[in-house]
Amino acid sequence: MKITNFISKKSVALNVHPATKLEAIDMLIDLLMTAGAIKDKGAIRRDILAREAQGSTGLANGLATPHAQDASVKKAAISILTVPEGVNFDSIDEKPARLLILFAAPLKAADTSLTEMGIFSVILMDDEFKESLINAKSVDELLKLIDAKEDARKKSEIPETQLSGEHKIIAVTACPTGLSSSFMARESLKNAAAKLGLNIRVEVYGAAGVYHSLSDEEIKNADAVIIAASKKVPVARFDGKPMITTSVGTAIRKPEQLFARLKDGHAQIFHATEDDEPFSSKLFKKIKSIFS
Repeated sequence: MKITNFISKKSVALNVHPATKLEAIDMLIDLLMTAGAIKDKGAIRRDILAREAQGSTGLANGLATPHAQDASVKKAAISILTVPEGVNFDSIDEKPARLLILFAAPLKAADTSLTEMGIFSVILMDDEFKESLINAKSVDELLKLIDAKEDARKKSEIPETQLSGEHKIIAVTACPTGLSSSFMARESLKNAAAKLGLNIRVEVYGAAGVYHSLSDEEIKNADAVIIAASKKVPVARFDGKPMITTSVGTAIRKPEQLFARLKDGHAQIFHATEDDEPFSSKLFKKIKSIFS
């Protein structure tokens, strides 16, 4: 399935002029209502605003990616606004958002749908591509640009390999919904590590589960751990490793700073407690103690 399968021509509005962040969000939701993708505007609006309260999805360089996974969503769908003059979206870099993309998914969305949304969020990090969408003269042109970019990425994508060599770093990314930010953080960390000549493997907590899972061997051999998460993730397995914890947004915007902190020795040795264990492990231990 392709990214454009989730984008109806009715869910795209070019060169619009919302006055506020809330107006822009309402416009994005209305587009999905018109496309028949959602059944309760109020419910998804509440979900989107609750996510925004945890940290703005207004990212750097004019991009905003509000998102929600909600029972009111009938099918995975994406709506798009281009706002050439920009709108204040409480963006992290304090710049107006000019490309606004709403990711919406049902509570029980198919893995393939969520994966394609993750791919779209990643390719949006290419500033040249993002600008081409903002400057699109028609909806057909915008959709063709997305198709071409997705095809090019899939052709050039390098298969995931096991962690090896020197300076081995492992990372975990996670955001409250797992629709976009966690995938974007992974891409940002990987790109920054490649520029610095570092080896990294990044595990992602997405809406449909865990992607690119770290192996026990990789964890054992890792020199350091980065946890870039805006929700709780299992960390007991990293006991004894130098660790830096940060938000998923920081990993997207400032990955180089995280690697600089590791280089400067600012990582702290992590000591796991019982609270850090997954529920399944705690339950196993409790059952074992009963029968021992």
